[in-house]
Amino acid sequence: MPDHETLSQRMQERGQRIRARALDDTRHPYSEKTHLIHGRFDSARWDYQHHVVPPMSSSVTYRLDTSVRGAEGFTMFGLGHKEDQAPIYIYDRLDEPTRGMLEQNLAYAESGEMAVCFASGMAAITAALGVSAKAGERVLAHHVLYGCTFSLLKNWLPRFGIAANGINLNDLELLEAELTAETRVVYFETPVNPDLELIDIEAVVKVVDGVNQQRPPDERIRVIVDNTFATPYCQRPLELGADLVVASLTKNIGGFGTDLGGVVVGKKELEPALLGFRKDFGAVLSPKSAWPVLVYGLPTLPVRVRQQQQTAERVARFLEEHSCVKAVRYPGLESFPQYELAQRQMVDYEGLFAPGTLVYFALDDPDGSRAGRFIDYVAENAYSITMAVSLGQIKTLIEHPFSMTHAAMTCQEQASHLVDPGGIRLSMGLEKGEDLIYDLEEAFRATGLSG
Repeated sequence: MPDHETLSQRMQERGQRIRARALDDTRHPYSEKTHLIHGRFDSARWDYQHHVVPPMSSSVTYRLDTSVRGAEGFTMFGLGHKEDQAPIYIYDRLDEPTRGMLEQNLAYAESGEMAVCFASGMAAITAALGVSAKAGERVLAHHVLYGCTFSLLKNWLPRFGIAANGINLNDLELLEAELTAETRVVYFETPVNPDLELIDIEAVVKVVDGVNQQRPPDERIRVIVDNTFATPYCQRPLELGADLVVASLTKNIGGFGTDLGGVVVGKKELEPALLGFRKDFGAVLSPKSAWPVLVYGLPTLPVRVRQQQQTAERVARFLEEHSCVKAVRYPGLESFPQYELAQRQMVDYEGLFAPGTLVYFALDDPDGSRAGRFIDYVAENAYSITMAVSLGQIKTLIEHPFSMTHAAMTCQEQASHLVDPGGIRLSMGLEKGEDLIYDLEEAFRATGLSG
């Protein structure tokens, strides 16, 4: 019977073989879907190869054998993670294994070299901007943004001496003209919240690269893309030239609406700054919140999004044909104004068109009263649709951006940023499409909007 040392050596060798097999695509190109399920539970940073489900760590602080080891740990942290080096864990806010496994899998999902997780999507956005611009410099953003991001740029960045301006980034000549000497970031969402307008990532990157060629490295402009609406399953901005991707883990990636979270993904060289920002500002993702995303959210992302996309297209076509609906925006419809761009930019891991899980439609409603009446009826009477902010859950959610997610804007700002008073945003869940259509039709009929 083999002794304990021999068994231990065999298990280590087995782990090395499995790890090498997963990383060696010349043997067999394991799909992204499979990678999102299995990840890497055995590395120099952790060894959970005997756990079918990785554990949740729950220690705030870690015992250090000597003061020398403690000093080494802080030095290692300042240099960023090295996958071939066993870490010295010190304190949860710096690093810990559950969050580390999630970060590794998220980096893979987004085709990035590293990922750093935060306590919320807004914390991730703040960090990405915070490590990319400083006092006296400028952030140039698309003129339509999520309400809280708009508020961050308008109300908070100026307090730190960082200017922020919004323009139409689909106007490439205007973009080039606005890339002033002080500009350090071009920031946008695509699809845009709430009306699902698309920004051509490659086109923006090309303009920015042209300007960056004339600049020293420390003055280069970074392109930062919020990929929350699309998710890495439908779109991977880093593959199209973006420098950083931010996303809310609370939404589709988490998928079940149980935990807040955010992530920044990009090149390895930016990891030390992001880790330092997180350490000092403190918005770290708890391992208790990282674990559900690692175990449930990310592994099920492909199957959830595929089902939600099918439902989104069905509901969008129903709304497109409805006499009470002024306009429908869904990237999967042939009538979508940027349909060609959607087909080129929004593709899944297998290269198939992946137009996403959200539908935006507008009623003929100059002051928002009709839309308010419509979703109030849904909130009180619909069984399959829930009125709530957020998106990407297994339940279908409906909201009124004019009065809810984009209420941080003044009426003048809403008008200038094309936030339609009659606009309604639907985030598709996993319900049967016919049930959603029934509840929507009942709301049209009961509120006197049905033709």
